[in-house]
Amino acid sequence: MSAPNAVFLGSDDTQLLTDYIASGESPRGTWRVGTEYEKLVLARDGHRLAYEDDGARPGIGRLLNDLGEAGGWEPMEEAGTVIGLRRDGASITLEPGGQFELSGAPFATIHETRQELDTHLADLRWLSEQHGVRWAWTGLDPVHAPEAIRWMPKARYGVMRSYLPTRGQLGLTMMQRTCTVQANLDFESEADMGRKLRVGMGLASVVTAMFANSPFDQGRPSQLKSFRAHVWTDTDPDRTGLRRWAVDEALASYERWVAFALDVPMFFFVRDGAYVPCAGLPFRRFLSHGHKGHQATMADWELHLSTLFPEVRLKTYLEMRSADCVAPELIPALPALWKGLLYDSSSLDAAWDLVRRWSFEERLAHQGDAARLALDAPVPGKRYKTADIAVELLDIALNGLQTLAAEGGYEDERCHLRPLELLTRRGRCPADETLAWASRTPKGERDLIAHYE
Repeated sequence: MSAPNAVFLGSDDTQLLTDYIASGESPRGTWRVGTEYEKLVLARDGHRLAYEDDGARPGIGRLLNDLGEAGGWEPMEEAGTVIGLRRDGASITLEPGGQFELSGAPFATIHETRQELDTHLADLRWLSEQHGVRWAWTGLDPVHAPEAIRWMPKARYGVMRSYLPTRGQLGLTMMQRTCTVQANLDFESEADMGRKLRVGMGLASVVTAMFANSPFDQGRPSQLKSFRAHVWTDTDPDRTGLRRWAVDEALASYERWVAFALDVPMFFFVRDGAYVPCAGLPFRRFLSHGHKGHQATMADWELHLSTLFPEVRLKTYLEMRSADCVAPELIPALPALWKGLLYDSSSLDAAWDLVRRWSFEERLAHQGDAARLALDAPVPGKRYKTADIAVELLDIALNGLQTLAAEGGYEDERCHLRPLELLTRRGRCPADETLAWASRTPKGERDLIAHYE
């Protein structure tokens, strides 16, 4: 059978895997930031949509086709079915439960990210006008049980749907009900990557607390301000969470990431357009022994890297993955925060200094506390709350953005942190605002959905 990108690999070819990651290095002057965000799409009556039309409810397939034709998007197909759209370096894809994801183009400034968001919002409004659909911007579906959510027709999700329940209790919840916003950033060298990976992992729980936006589960307060973050702690320990070697040891190298990825069990690989399940086969064994007559290729490696889900993911760029999806006015704050922290060297050092003394066990504990309490979570080894460290982090990012704009000669980007700043300086996260709103008068499921629109 044919294989995509069919340069076949063997156990002696691990340097090629490392070289693939190193190929992402880019000079400082060319650094960009990309932003990805998922949101829920619902029918007028509040039901989650199926892929196909369902009575009076439009199907997600129809939304993709209509938006593609109206907006000049190129369709992305699998087995003759449209499963996404592509245009100008951006794409719209479907998560397992039909969450609508925009994977934005990489931009030099957050101003361009904001413009891309505005264009996307206009597309969503057009779909709402044409089909009566609604959009909910939240880290977790606040009302629907898993059995009320239909699966999207993507073969990879069928494999994951079978495998993840063998690894944790909440894998299907992750697939069907969660939404996130993430920022993608560049690095110029192995050492630069290691510094950024360390800071991203070290600060993941603080950022979770700042963006916590999923306190409801099936219509009721869940006792968690970021239910999404909690879900990831019981999805698949092989491929999720924090990595001790990334934060507590010497700076991570490309080889160290490759070693981690080689030992993570695979979901699948693709041959002749079909997904071949691997039943938990580590990529290292696939590389050395193959699987059912198939030999590993670079395309298999690239696909495998995209199925790792730690708080920071390394491919040919870094993905910062620790935030709930939030309302549109807050979305640019996530890439702005990470840009201010990671793209200015002084800010990068100052950000790490905030959390470098935490033990790995304290980091894990803070992850759980941040999911429950968000900015009210205690800081390890201190008598103050995460809200205090979040303000310090925000100030570091603001200073970093100011420095970067002065050096780059473009308009200051600190304005994009303003909506987050208004919350953080009050010790509040989006979930706190939602819980305060819900406590004033009893709220039903329709109210909750409307709240997140």
